[in-house]
Amino acid sequence: MSQYEQEVEKRWGDTSEYRQSKERTSRYSPADFELAKVDQEAATEAFAYAYGNSLPITSSEAQAAVIAHRDAISKWFYDCSVEMQKNLALMYVSDERFKKYYD
Repeated sequence: MSQYEQEVEKRWGDTSEYRQSKERTSRYSPADFELAKVDQEAATEAFAYAYGNSLPITSSEAQAAVIAHRDAISKWFYDCSVEMQKNLALMYVSDERFKKYYD
């Protein structure tokens, strides 16, 4: 198990979302993982467009990015509620590894 996987299991291993993600991804082929990556990258590109154009979070483009992000997680990994997505966003801005990726 990689260091990243160990960290994930330690932090979220007791959550239903973690269990759901493990169960879903255990059945995925390499092609499935590639499709999941494409969906995630599309959401990230939509965020980058909104951010790069200084669009307000209330803009249709920014809202579409938010929905695409949540939908991709829900489709491929676990049922992602709005509250869970807010928590992810907080993690993305507080963890230097995520900040580096998204910046």
